Amino acid sequence: MARPRAADFEQHRDAILAMAARLFADRGYAAGSIADLAAACGVSKALLYHYYRDKEDLLFDIADRYIDSLQLIVDEVAVEDLPPAAHLRRLIERFMQAYEHAAAYHRVLVQDVKYLSAAHRRRVVGKQNRVVDAFAAAIAAVAPQLAQSQLLKPVTMTLFGMINWTF
Repeated sequence: MARPRAADFEQHRDAILAMAARLFADRGYAAGSIADLAAACGVSKALLYHYYRDKEDLLFDIADRYIDSLQLIVDEVAVEDLPPAAHLRRLIERFMQAYEHAAAYHRVLVQDVKYLSAAHRRRVVGKQNRVVDAFAAAIAAVAPQLAQSQLLKPVTMTLFGMINWTF
């Protein structure tokens, strides 16, 4: 019979995830080891493996949870039912607020997704594409001339570049 999880399992998992995000953001995924993470967390490597199967599982959870948090912002702003310009402004404001408190997660998402397995990478990139598409739709609503233009994607990515480089 499997042992039940402790009541604080998710709390410990979240703390490990936050430390892993900082470690990978500072050193890069390839250079950050499980031993380094265990030392930073003040636990044994064996205990880390109780919470995460392997280093790639950690990377996936960092990227997947973070992109889910960005999608949640997109969804929350959508239900506000704002006029186009206010909607785009609100998306930008909310993303800037999120980025302010998630620099390590964001850096890992931008720099280290390439290390994920193909299946995990497809899942994360698919979610990223939905977030980008939501911004593109918001831009097209403000500037309808871009809606069917080949410039919509570059304009959208330029906006993300501006938001990303702010931090």
